[in-house]
Amino acid sequence: MSLHNSEKEYRKLATEFFKGKITRRQFIEQSAGLGLSAALLGRILSNAYASADSLVDSSPLAANESPVTKERIEYLKSKPYKDVTINVMALRSAVGDCLEYHAPRWEEETGATVNVTKISIETLHQQIFADLSTGAGQYDAYQTAAWFYGDFFTPAEPYIVEITPFLQDPRYPYWDPAEFLPAMKRLYTWQGKLYGVLFDADAQILYYRKDVLQNTRYQEKFKSQLGYDLPNPPKNVKEMHDVAAFFTGWDWNGDGRDDWGISLHAKANEQGFFHFLTLAAPYVVSPANKHFYFNPDDMRPLINSEGHLRALEDYVKFLSNGPKEQINWTLPEGWAPFLAGHAVMEATWGDLPTLAQDRARSSVQGRVGATLIPGTTEAFNPISGQWEQYPLNVVGNTNGGTWHCVISRLSKKKEATFDFLAFMANRKNAFFNCTNGWTGVQPGMKYEYFPPIGTGSIVEWENQGWDKADATSFLDAYYQNLTLPEQEIYLRIPGAAEYWHELDLRVSSVLAGQTGAKAALDDLYQAWEQITERYGRENQKRLYAESFVG
Repeated sequence: MSLHNSEKEYRKLATEFFKGKITRRQFIEQSAGLGLSAALLGRILSNAYASADSLVDSSPLAANESPVTKERIEYLKSKPYKDVTINVMALRSAVGDCLEYHAPRWEEETGATVNVTKISIETLHQQIFADLSTGAGQYDAYQTAAWFYGDFFTPAEPYIVEITPFLQDPRYPYWDPAEFLPAMKRLYTWQGKLYGVLFDADAQILYYRKDVLQNTRYQEKFKSQLGYDLPNPPKNVKEMHDVAAFFTGWDWNGDGRDDWGISLHAKANEQGFFHFLTLAAPYVVSPANKHFYFNPDDMRPLINSEGHLRALEDYVKFLSNGPKEQINWTLPEGWAPFLAGHAVMEATWGDLPTLAQDRARSSVQGRVGATLIPGTTEAFNPISGQWEQYPLNVVGNTNGGTWHCVISRLSKKKEATFDFLAFMANRKNAFFNCTNGWTGVQPGMKYEYFPPIGTGSIVEWENQGWDKADATSFLDAYYQNLTLPEQEIYLRIPGAAEYWHELDLRVSSVLAGQTGAKAALDDLYQAWEQITERYGRENQKRLYAESFVG
């Protein structure tokens, strides 16, 4: 191989390395396979992420970081951000509380001050983009939902800054984007560039009471009533409905009160619409169709297709299998019946099994099973207009906020801001976040999972108060969901917040009995068309297509 071609191949590998697509070890091994000199390899690696050779497990100067670079330890000796104040806009929720929790620990290390302003989810998007679009620049960073991303890139110069240059400086807290699970990393990037700093990693799966479904008396009763074995756990939507209905309206936990088959958190403007998106996915997405939201050829909405309609009608049926108040419940309110032992199932985020480990608020530790969202035996292809049969069509998702911070282009304190965000992304803090339920954070890094997926250990999870079986079931199902062949691709184009807000309002109206399912979806079609026209159909079409490749 010529020197020119060898170096060209090296540069290609380096690009993949810097973008986190391959690990340092993979880079070195593949480079060595090309036969290039150590000197050339050294030149290419000179600006790489902090070398593993410079990492130590801990230091008194960085007591809240592990691992930490030697350069970081030296840097902290001077309290590098003394008298520097950064301003962060965060969500008024568990994830905002988590961010606020880490602030004083970082301040102690660096000498800086963090001002955290918490905003309700109803107005967070509006306030972020008011600060940016007006040029006010009051905030250095924003805790954003992944569905806000497209709006950061509407101006010629993006509102937020790429973080790869910061990652090349070993003085910052160490974290490695190569550890991202691929399904999660794409929610932190835009057109191949990394903008977000690790924090959250949302997806929805089904949680269930494994002890209840294993109860032989209930198994016999179920079979006598429905004619088949009690699913443990449900694999398809029909089984999920049967289980939810069977366990509703009688005292199966023995406390003298009637219990429920399922619990939901369906309040408008509180992320309740994600229930519908998650449960609807296998009715529309399939091996024959990957498009849930729009026709890629003309950007016409698919949301009022026969598949979406059947999904919404089936979703409404679950209301009778839980407390009537659940249509107005926030997330904590929706989780409470399951944690208190009064609901058999809940399709939701990883907060639920994590909160279940807290005996101060949970009676179900050690009894929580986790599985994929039940599938369907037929799916409607909205492109061809045909129903298609499958033995079982199961679809993964990354539904939720995947809340994390991005740095404002207008910030005059980008270095200090990244330092704080990277501090929370450091392995020690990230692992703490995903194993403690009050933080609202889910696992998105390989080191949080057990071998052969990652390098985590059950002992680490047990040390955070987890039941071994609960942790194993949760991580196995969560990973399976993120790696299923069929995925409901996340909507991140400009205006996604508006598209989903209109969806949220109409789903809530159907759940409340104010609107019929078909009328609501037909009306939603028109609302989405207006949003698309306002943003520009051809531009939206292009960005929608690009969203399927990362």
